[in-house]
Amino acid sequence: MDPLEGEASSVSVEYEPVSVKDVLVEMKDTAELLIDLSYSAVLHRNVDLAREVLRLEERMNVLELRARMSLMMAVRKPDDAEELAPVLGIVAATDAISDAAGDIAKIVIEEMGLPDAMRAALPEAAETLVRGVVDAESTYTGRALADIDLESKTGVRVIALRRGDEWLLNPGPGTTIENGDVALLRGPNPAIGEVCEELTGEVYETPSIDDPGIDDLERAVDTIVHMKNLSELAVDLAYSSVLFDSAELAEEVRNLEVEVDALQSRFEAWTLRAAADAEDPVVLRGLIRLGTSTEVISDAAIDISEGVLRDIDVHPVVQLAVQESDEIITRVEVEPGSDLDGTAVTNGVPDVESTMSVIAIRRPDEGWLLVADADAQLRGGDVLISKGTRTAAAAFDELSNT
Repeated sequence: MDPLEGEASSVSVEYEPVSVKDVLVEMKDTAELLIDLSYSAVLHRNVDLAREVLRLEERMNVLELRARMSLMMAVRKPDDAEELAPVLGIVAATDAISDAAGDIAKIVIEEMGLPDAMRAALPEAAETLVRGVVDAESTYTGRALADIDLESKTGVRVIALRRGDEWLLNPGPGTTIENGDVALLRGPNPAIGEVCEELTGEVYETPSIDDPGIDDLERAVDTIVHMKNLSELAVDLAYSSVLFDSAELAEEVRNLEVEVDALQSRFEAWTLRAAADAEDPVVLRGLIRLGTSTEVISDAAIDISEGVLRDIDVHPVVQLAVQESDEIITRVEVEPGSDLDGTAVTNGVPDVESTMSVIAIRRPDEGWLLVADADAQLRGGDVLISKGTRTAAAAFDELSNT
């Protein structure tokens, strides 16, 4: 049996005096990468990507133990226990996300089966993510990312590198690509195929897809894709709610979790109906696993923001950890008659003098709209979830008010 597929890690973990902040940063970054990798592995039915998920999941197990050890050593008095209890919750929730991503990856490794409709729907909902091993003859080998300038030239970015057992998450401009590195790339087609070929020396093939044409199955797949997107958004908002000690963002996490639960119920109904028309209902096992794991990710987001919801002061170590992110997520409500009322949003960019990017809209009468899926026009009463710099966020908030 592949050691990656075992139930428990055999790696010995001993206490080391490490920074809790650094461990939490790595756990957060690892969890977000795990979500991306696991769904991409399912999309492409790519066993190599799925195995990278299990490698990262094992790394997360080590990080969780180290975080727990450090937190236990930090407790000196009852006040410490009260402030650090939510931090333990964040550690446990992040590990739950890791476990759910591992379960998604095993859909591919265990050949559990997925309908082709799943692959037909996901390309519209996610950027392409590919894995490649750097070839010694590649023009990228031995060069820093700043020198290659890959993202500005092609739109493709290197989101992680694995060098043996060492992971380089969020590689910066000074990171050098070395021969034998396992590179994880994300970007648009066909650019990502061209970059992958240049990096690996191998031909990149886009998987062909046949649509089975079962209406109930298509509805189930559309529902799981929406659940996936909402769960990812919930995780982003959960970490941001902790950073800003924002009860408003934490409430939006709760709203998202309620929506995902409702979608889960619909998804189960569509899947059961589709089984009656499928030639081989067994291929729906993977889809059922995917739905369950996606709902677990949504629940974990609630656990991350639990301390904020319970009005427990955010421990400084958590704020320092989440502040490593260059971008912030904000929530604003569009007042009727404000500068944002009636504004068009195209590919997430509002038609106003602002560098903020709108990633989601919650409408009281319609629910959640992810603007990556469709253009929109803002209305009074809309609740906007946006990304951008702190300065841009402050100006954007002013535009939402009359």
